[in-house]
Amino acid sequence: MALDGSDVEELNRSLGPGQVSGDTEPVDGAGGVQVTCFSEVVNEVTLHFQIIRLPKQIYAWVGCNSSKLGHLYAAASTRPNNAVSVASILGGGSDNAGSGIARRLVLKTGINIVLACNIPKNSPTIEADAERILVKKLIDLGFGRGRNVK
Repeated sequence: MALDGSDVEELNRSLGPGQVSGDTEPVDGAGGVQVTCFSEVVNEVTLHFQIIRLPKQIYAWVGCNSSKLGHLYAAASTRPNNAVSVASILGGGSDNAGSGIARRLVLKTGINIVLACNIPKNSPTIEADAERILVKKLIDLGFGRGRNVK
């Protein structure tokens, strides 16, 4: 679900100099920041997504039936063996869904990830569906491993 023209115009007015695009193309004049928002219904559960491309990293938010932020994680490759380290920035712990999703996103994209995740506990199917949809969208946006990412 992409933003329609009136939603994009309203967001742009409220943001001032930054701009939001309802499509997947980078917005000129926004300093390389690309915002993509969409929702998917899977097994009668609505999953909401927001992906913000920042220089050298991606911020992603996944929400389930709610617009709450949820737990916030940062994940990045570490040297020398390219293992992935994940830090819980806000709430949560290493045993939560968002931690695993953030770790696997770094492995699949090769980019630092900041992930906000509001998925119910003990819902492995929702977690798997959310991760699958997010990875597919990131690949569609050109963030797959092996691609030249700025």
